[in-house]
Formats: sequence, structure tokens, C-alpha cells
Amino acid sequence: MSTSIDTEAIGESITESWQTLIKSGWDGAIKTIFFSMLLLILCLVVKRIVMAMVDRTLAKSKIEPSFHKFIHSAAKIILWFIIFTVVAESLGINATSFLALASIAGLALSLSVQDTLANLAGGLSILATHPFKVGDYVVIGSAQGYVREIGMVHTKLTTYDKRVIILPNSVVADAEVDNHSTESIRRVARTITASYEDPVDKVKAVLLAEFAAHPCVLAEPAPYVRVSDFGDSAIEYAVRLWCKNEDYWTVHDDVMDMVKTAFDRENISIPYPQMEVRIKD
Repeated sequence: MSTSIDTEAIGESITESWQTLIKSGWDGAIKTIFFSMLLLILCLVVKRIVMAMVDRTLAKSKIEPSFHKFIHSAAKIILWFIIFTVVAESLGINATSFLALASIAGLALSLSVQDTLANLAGGLSILATHPFKVGDYVVIGSAQGYVREIGMVHTKLTTYDKRVIILPNSVVADAEVDNHSTESIRRVARTITASYEDPVDKVKAVLLAEFAAHPCVLAEPAPYVRVSDFGDSAIEYAVRLWCKNEDYWTVHDDVMDMVKTAFDRENISIPYPQMEVRIKD
């Protein structure tokens, strides 16, 4: 019913405006239309200037580039609506009815696309909090990978094995985000085992010397090697290495190769589980 009333009000406003133009005569009608055309041209010029300012501001801002297109489109829609309202008022058309009709249409549209709006709100939340940027390695819930794209509805991740994960922004906004790329350095943690027969000091010295020779392992913070546990068949050593964020996977994958090479060279044995079986006569 509200929509019908507003439509009738708009029709009546347009009719009254048209009748007013007719009553004012051809001279008055032409002047009104001419003034409205000049006003429209002026509004279009102002719109162009404002949009240029918006684009320059976005280019200089730290806002994620994925959101620039959305902000640009939203600003353009708002400016067009203002232009329409101003020109309509200059023609004598009551724009209040248009505003009421637009609000009703917006409400109906929002009810029909609730999920999309939830994702849109999630995108705005990501824009405001800025928990990650394109290129960061993140863990979001059970998904993890490099951020490939941050859209207004979805966020895309590229996994280490080149799969693409698409997450709704409403899920991203509500999930716990573990960003591994915010700091310039990152720690590699591994567990190494060595035989009980090999002296602890020797094992530690061999490992530290091997890690120090790796070009991607940082000297500060210094590599860390300590006994962490006594297993059933071997001593466990906790290894902590620091490297630049971009070198993380290189160091992570090289650790075991370095350990095996060093242990073979220094005759340090890597035990494996054994079972002793006795057979009675």
C-alpha cells in the first residue's frame, strides 16, 4: 500500500509540475527547462570533479586496492541520485516522494539479498579492520593460503599446492584470522631425534654449525637447539630457526636435508623404533 501511495504522489507531483509549466506559458516553460539543463550540466561538471578527487584520494590511501572499484561505484551512485533530486526539484517535482519510494525499494531489496548484504558487511568490516592484504599468508578457520583477492563479497586464497579457496566475507569477518605475514621475520620450528649414544653437546654443536651456514637462516635471533624430550629409542631436540618471511618455506623444507647431511658426516645416528622379540622353547 505504501508503494502505491508513493507512486501516486510521484505521479501527482509530475502532473502538477507539468501543469505549472503549461500555465507559465511557453516563455516560462522554456526558461525553466533551460535553467534545469544548465543546472544539470553544472551538476555533471561537479560530479566529474568529485569523482576525480575520490580516485586521487583512493590512489594515495592505504585502502586495499580490491575495494577501490566498490567505493568508486558507490560514490557514483550517490552523486547520480543527488543530481536527479536537484534537477527534479528545479522542475518543480517534489523529490520527497522519490526518496520515500527509494527507501521502500531498498528495504524490499535488502530482504531478498540478506546473504549478499551479510557478505557485503563483512567486506566493509575487513576494509575497516584491515586484518590482511593481498599476498599475505593467512589461516582463516580451517582454510589457509596466500590472499589472492579481497572482494566485496568473497575473499580468495591460493594454497601452497596452487588450489583456490573462496570464502564468503561474512565467514571471514567472524572467523579467527592468523596472519603469518605481518612481521618481517618468521620462526621455523622442527623436532630432531638422535641416538642416546651420541653426546648431547656434539649433536647441538653440529646442528648449530650446519644452520649457521645456511644463507637464509638469520644470525639474530640466533638459532636454538635444546633437548626437548627423552623418547623410547631416541633423544628429541627442539630446533628453532629464524628467517625472513619470504624464506620461510625454503628454510622449513631444508632443515631435514641439512640434519641428515650433517649427521652422516659426523657419524651421528638417527635411531628408529625397534622391537625385541624373544621365543621360548
